[in-house]
Amino acid sequence: MTKEVLTDNMGRPYIPWEMIGNFMVDAFKAYGVPEEDAKICADVLMESDRRGIESHGCNRFKPIYLDRIDNGTLLPETKIDILKETPTTVVMDANNGMGMVASYKMMEMLIEKAKTYGMAGGAITNSTHYGIAGYWTTMAEKAGMIGITGTNARPSVAPTFGVEPMMGTNPMTFTMPTDEDFPYNFDCATSIVQNGKIEYYERMGKETPAGLVVTKDGGTMTDSGKILKDMRKGDCALLSIGGLGEATGGYKGYGFTTIVEILSAALAGGPFMKALSGKDEEGNNRMYRLGHFFFVINPEFFMGLDTFKKTTGDILRGLRASEKAPGEDRIYTAGEKEWDAWCERKDKGVPVNESVQNDLKTIRDRFGLDYTFPFE
Repeated sequence: MTKEVLTDNMGRPYIPWEMIGNFMVDAFKAYGVPEEDAKICADVLMESDRRGIESHGCNRFKPIYLDRIDNGTLLPETKIDILKETPTTVVMDANNGMGMVASYKMMEMLIEKAKTYGMAGGAITNSTHYGIAGYWTTMAEKAGMIGITGTNARPSVAPTFGVEPMMGTNPMTFTMPTDEDFPYNFDCATSIVQNGKIEYYERMGKETPAGLVVTKDGGTMTDSGKILKDMRKGDCALLSIGGLGEATGGYKGYGFTTIVEILSAALAGGPFMKALSGKDEEGNNRMYRLGHFFFVINPEFFMGLDTFKKTTGDILRGLRASEKAPGEDRIYTAGEKEWDAWCERKDKGVPVNESVQNDLKTIRDRFGLDYTFPFE
């Protein structure tokens, strides 16, 4: 008898949350990541899929984390050094270990400081990809505080009037507590599209929409696989929010991208722009050495958490209740779609396409892990 497999509306099979979580922990451990660190990393990746942000979830488990451990650009053991600490600030060196592990430690420290002093800020240098930025700001929100974070990344975004990839997609993220079931969670890149989304398009066999990428001749391209290859060679670049030139406000997105680059590097005295390429002058792999910044604000030191949550909720409800454009039946506020995704997925699991299925089976078979997935 053929077993019935639960699938989404695209025909992708679901893997239950407990199974995919346990599998990723076991796989991380097989690659040398300590168990407690592996649990943090797996939860960050699952949180992305819980929110429907598939560009940063299981899709990236193998290529961004496991493959980098294999090629030596990510160390499985995270040795954290505190370079400087005051009652309200922390500067941390992640020593090229798991960016998610260092960020978790950072947020724990900053939340405790903000409980006492009202605000706290920190920066990490010599780090690696830290997953969805919203995970870290949500840690603050769960503690009744406002979270802010940003990170630089390998160069892929061109400055306004430029065509050369100089800065990363550089998300600038805020999460704020509300009196609703979900927080206000603004988590997005300062580029129109991020690398992970183009990787997702390639995995799904889809073209990248025109106008998101600029080529050396000032044109655009849509072949997702070619974009990824050409970007690594410096032959094309992503565009900041606002798009090409100044007419549609591209300079605004360029400014925000630059702000994140500065705060991510300068607060910790770390490398920036082309130094984050992951390649040396001969094209050989080297450590990425990324930087992240974090701020936590405690509303209790202003007019109180309850006042903050109600005012924030009133603002969001007012926006959603405003007059809608013809043909539109709903206005969203940031974090609402992610909440809807979780409500739809919480009892089902994470949907995985064929490419991710193959990744999971490859990892399992390599280490002899005892898992049989629903799609088999």
